Amino acid sequence: MTTKLLFATAALFFFQLSFSQEKQAETKEKDIESVNLIKRKKAVEQKADRTIFDFSEQPQLNSGSVMEGINKLPGLIASDVAGMLYQGKQLDVYMDGRPLNISSNELNSFLEGMPANSIEKIEIITQPGAEFPATSGGAIMNIITNRNSKSYLTATYSANYNFTNYDKWRDRTNNSINLNARNKYFGWQINAGQNYRESLMDSNQDDLAFINTDRINRGIFAKSAVTIDLGLDRLLLNYDFYNNNLDANSLSSGISGGNFYTQNTYVDSESYRNEAVATYQKKFADKAKKLDFKASYSQADSQFFQRNEQSSQNVLDNSSVMKVSNFRVDYSQPLKFFDEGKVSFGGLYEKQNYKTASFNELNLDYQKLNAATYLEFQTTLKKIDLILGTRAENYDISGLAYNYKNNRYEDLVEFRKFKFFPNASVQYNLASQVYFALNYNKKISLPSISVLNPNNTTFQGPNSQSAGNPNLQPTIYDNFEAKLSAVDYVFIGYNVSVAKNQVVQKISRVGDVIINSQDNVSELKIHNFNVGFPIPFAIFNTPLKELMKFDMNPDKLNFVYIYSAYQLHQLPDISTKGFWVFNFMAQIILPKDIKFVANYNYLTAKGNYYYFVADKPFNNSLNLTFSKKFMDDRLNISLFADDVFNTQETALHSISSVPNVNLSSKYDSRRFGISLSYKIPTKNKNAKIDQNILEKNKPEEGGLIPAQ
Repeated sequence: MTTKLLFATAALFFFQLSFSQEKQAETKEKDIESVNLIKRKKAVEQKADRTIFDFSEQPQLNSGSVMEGINKLPGLIASDVAGMLYQGKQLDVYMDGRPLNISSNELNSFLEGMPANSIEKIEIITQPGAEFPATSGGAIMNIITNRNSKSYLTATYSANYNFTNYDKWRDRTNNSINLNARNKYFGWQINAGQNYRESLMDSNQDDLAFINTDRINRGIFAKSAVTIDLGLDRLLLNYDFYNNNLDANSLSSGISGGNFYTQNTYVDSESYRNEAVATYQKKFADKAKKLDFKASYSQADSQFFQRNEQSSQNVLDNSSVMKVSNFRVDYSQPLKFFDEGKVSFGGLYEKQNYKTASFNELNLDYQKLNAATYLEFQTTLKKIDLILGTRAENYDISGLAYNYKNNRYEDLVEFRKFKFFPNASVQYNLASQVYFALNYNKKISLPSISVLNPNNTTFQGPNSQSAGNPNLQPTIYDNFEAKLSAVDYVFIGYNVSVAKNQVVQKISRVGDVIINSQDNVSELKIHNFNVGFPIPFAIFNTPLKELMKFDMNPDKLNFVYIYSAYQLHQLPDISTKGFWVFNFMAQIILPKDIKFVANYNYLTAKGNYYYFVADKPFNNSLNLTFSKKFMDDRLNISLFADDVFNTQETALHSISSVPNVNLSSKYDSRRFGISLSYKIPTKNKNAKIDQNILEKNKPEEGGLIPAQ
């Protein structure tokens, strides 16, 4: 088959897929009163402002921890050095529509401590609208937890076991349960679970220090919700609790002061997070009108101890407390403008306080007051959809930090600023489910409190030095994007993010000491070109006439999905090189409806990630999953193998100083396991599906295409 014929056949296939989905939707609408409605979840859904990845029915993603699932998403880079990037944009992590407000040092542990089968889906919002805080920076990752609310008691149990076998056998398990109930007065939901994870990490710091770390992570979580109907109005009450505990033993050796040393270190880290939310939803006769009042309070406590076994004394004793309270109002209603339209506006007031201590002595007291309001218009004119909005933010940030060099408390650099953050989008609908979009938004990113914190360290050794920088300034982003999408699975796009005062990590070496620091860069540009499309295997051996008769249900097709991107980081003081990102996901339906999924991720080496150059690919792994449903689809069992060839590792060097610093690390990435999910049947056959009440913040709204 020639290349031109292949692309022509694929184009016809995409058209047939679009037509088939529309026809199925029309048939369901006609028969909705006489049959049970079964909505298929899309593995990947493209919208104008976001990409949505389903976790609930994707065994290759929902086995293991949330962090392990995130690492398999095409276009996403997650590492200790580069942070979390999607298509070149730094991600701000939300859960159920609310920012986690977790320092970068604790984020990975938090995500590793949460089982992936507790996640419904993950939204990557590349173009946050005016309703999102301007501090969302480049993009938002919104992690949406499971929902399964019905008008009778229901329960879903999920479990996972996997192991690694390097120098010794290590186990990882998680269990969770989701309970839902509703009567004529109120409804409630509880989602709770636990996680146990043993892991290994080997690292090399510029041939000065070799560190072998054996870790045990234990986590528990509980999310609860109650909804009470007050006439037409509704009151939602939510309470979430998370606890993570990390025990680690590190054996390190190296050279310090010209002498060889060995050090055996024990680390104990524990964090607690509590959050309560109350939402009052005012209902109107016109269901398109929405008015929400929401108040929330969260508190996150963490402790970190490091003890050298030779001396039996703590060399680090760090603690922190973060308290965040806010109140917001959101209103939207239809607007008679052109063919149709909508106007949205609202306001937010938030107060944040963060304190850290070393050996019980206060060394950082950070306070932030934020008041904001937004206004956004959406309208449609024939085949053109338009969004125009702005958000006004007022910041008042102050505090003090202890300067260990001068042995005194000093005021933080104050940040008091009022600024507008506009956003605009235009989308031209070329055909049904085929559109071209242009987007722009201005955002701000405040320095993470963890990089302001003088305690900014998670390991202290003879060759390591790490400290925060309380003088960092906020980053202002101008984000531009052009994107052509078709039938949710096909897209090609280009985006560029221009950042002023970008906060970057720099690593340098002075003698036998590796220094980790943070600094502002005057300007950073990140260019990202990306494309994604599926190729059904049937086009290689099936006549075109027969191909058009196929059932275009993606869950029943054999295909390979190809994602590719090129990314370039431009820095003001050095010449940089770009890198390629490749992801191949193949699905094959085997006999007995067994689904086989193979996922391969690869990033080319020698490209720049800020001030680092990858000597080996950041991502290089092959993951395999076999899954099958039993008992009328109530029981789902999966067998999986991750990083089959044990090729996932990190090797890079820092170019922010001379001499360059070489860093490498390898964790026990090759694992094998089994996962299952069992939906206990309800006794009420007429149970109605109800809205999820586990707290989330309009995750399906926004963008140019309304949620279906």
